[in-house]
Amino acid sequence: MRLITLILSLVVITMTTAIAAEKIVVAHRGASGYLPEHTMPAKAMAYAMGPDYIEQDVVMTKDDRLVVLHDHFLDQVTDVQEKFPNRKRADGRYYVIDFTLAEILTLNVLERFHIDETGKKVAYFPGRFPLGKSIFKVHTLEDEIEMIQGLNKSTGQNIGIYTESKSAAFHLSEGKDLSKAILQAFKKYGYDSKNSNAYYQTFEYDDLKRVHDELLPELDMDIKLVQLMGEEEEYNDLITRDGLKALSKYADGIGPSISMITKADKSAEGYHITDLVKDAHDAGLVVHPYTFRAERFAMPKFVGSFDELLDLFYNKIGVDGLFSDFPDRAVRFLHKK
Repeated sequence: MRLITLILSLVVITMTTAIAAEKIVVAHRGASGYLPEHTMPAKAMAYAMGPDYIEQDVVMTKDDRLVVLHDHFLDQVTDVQEKFPNRKRADGRYYVIDFTLAEILTLNVLERFHIDETGKKVAYFPGRFPLGKSIFKVHTLEDEIEMIQGLNKSTGQNIGIYTESKSAAFHLSEGKDLSKAILQAFKKYGYDSKNSNAYYQTFEYDDLKRVHDELLPELDMDIKLVQLMGEEEEYNDLITRDGLKALSKYADGIGPSISMITKADKSAEGYHITDLVKDAHDAGLVVHPYTFRAERFAMPKFVGSFDELLDLFYNKIGVDGLFSDFPDRAVRFLHKK
């Protein structure tokens, strides 16, 4: 009887480990819950936490260099206002594409902030790394890939990249082919097939289709593609069963917001689960939702803790992976399970 119990226990452990291994953790902008987003220290810290992938949002400079920043603007994460006060456009924003890499490297990166009515910088996440402390810089996509690949060699791990072409249509309107440049960087560093440990993601369906139909054949590549989506009206047709089936011809997965999968009831304490994950799986697409944050104000009111939120999505809903500002906590959760 003891032998049978032991064998059954080992089977359960093996099955649980296999199930956990199928679920992935993507470090959202690095370890952005602890250090300023998309900085090299945030990426190094994220790597040490053991996620499956580290995310890069990529935009292009005036001199055609690829830099890792969440927006094609500089004014909410750097001190560009102080360094280059006269370089904003008519809309008051400072565009990455208007600066050379050399100029951008003179800037300091801060926690994401907004300016209040008194002109003071106020952090979006006040409990995170303090504004204006230490020194952080913008870096290139190539620098980050080389660091991740170098760490893969020195540690024996195999952590991948999960890269977004940020505002591809805007870049094309400015005469710059951001998406093609990202794919060329992928190919340069050996990410050129579905077996590569890399994803290319975009919110723009036209960009996804162009990458699939034109750029990948032109570059002799075939990488994993993900359609990001939010609750905007432009995605309404994509998230139907027929829309997802059509999307599966171009994409390997979808990256929806949390609120597209769980809808809070009027009381805000209850919720219901939409059919999006089931319909996407039926269409053969993986589902990697965003963004899982541990701050109470950033979590849905219908969950009591971050682990409860992870349990809901990984185990009850059955997503294939997720993006988190706190990759260490998601990794620990999967290992516990």
